[in-house]
Amino acid sequence: MHIADFVSGSFAGACGVVVGYPLDTVKVRIQTQTQFTGLWQCAAVTFSKEGVHGFFKGMSLPLTTISMTSSVVFGTYRNCLHCLSQARGAGCGPNTKLEVFLSGLAAGIAQTSVMSPGDIVKVRLQCQTESKRGETNMPKPKYRGPVHCLLSIIKDEGFMGLYRGALPLMLRDGPSFATYFLTYTIICELLTDSGKKRPGWSGVMLAGGIGGMVGWTIGTPMDFIKARLQMDGVQQTKRYKGFFHCISEIARVEGAGVFFKSWGINCLRAFPVNMVVFVTYEVLNGFLKADRVDPPRLGFE
Repeated sequence: MHIADFVSGSFAGACGVVVGYPLDTVKVRIQTQTQFTGLWQCAAVTFSKEGVHGFFKGMSLPLTTISMTSSVVFGTYRNCLHCLSQARGAGCGPNTKLEVFLSGLAAGIAQTSVMSPGDIVKVRLQCQTESKRGETNMPKPKYRGPVHCLLSIIKDEGFMGLYRGALPLMLRDGPSFATYFLTYTIICELLTDSGKKRPGWSGVMLAGGIGGMVGWTIGTPMDFIKARLQMDGVQQTKRYKGFFHCISEIARVEGAGVFFKSWGINCLRAFPVNMVVFVTYEVLNGFLKADRVDPPRLGFE
């Protein structure tokens, strides 16, 4: 793993978090709270009640842990590509589409170990709709910030409480990263002129945006289930006994279509986020190393 990949990926991932976080907050609230019926209604209520700050609740933790998650994703992805290439005796030859897919799958699964605690804290804070504007008739937020939320989960639910929703998170990120890397690679190849190593900037942005949308199309159902499990019992009586009970209960009560309830928001967020991630990564890579460009991480929160 090259240090340039780590530095470029970390900074690009941080930029992606900032760009996509407001829509991510709206998405999580729609997934977990019935008072929000759609994108514009949720955004309007959030702004009127909590101000701009309401869209960025819990963002500090993803920003501080982006380097760790990037190192796990890049390290796993690079090593898997190398091992698969060595296994077929290809040496330094180009990797096949299957190798890209499998390496992305492994990278997405691997990052769950370091991402899950930060993700549940992020979701818990995003779902705190209580305002901090000092209204005396409003209840106070349960969590005062990321650290207090983290310690409260450990105190109330044990250390394993930090990994609630880890299974759907793994089932989300594994296939999503695999599809994302593969889509990006294929589109870049289609848009690259003969004799060149990569497409122009417009091609890079298009490939990144489409790759992100395809990845989230695959991952949206598990993203929905993850959020429900992470918030189960926090704001109301505990409803789900586990992963499979959650799926069956949601399908029975709300219908199977609800698993794609946030698909539109995910795609709306994914396109600009991954355009920013790719362009930032490519620009930094150009400064830090020469004539070698690899696909960056997708930037899932």
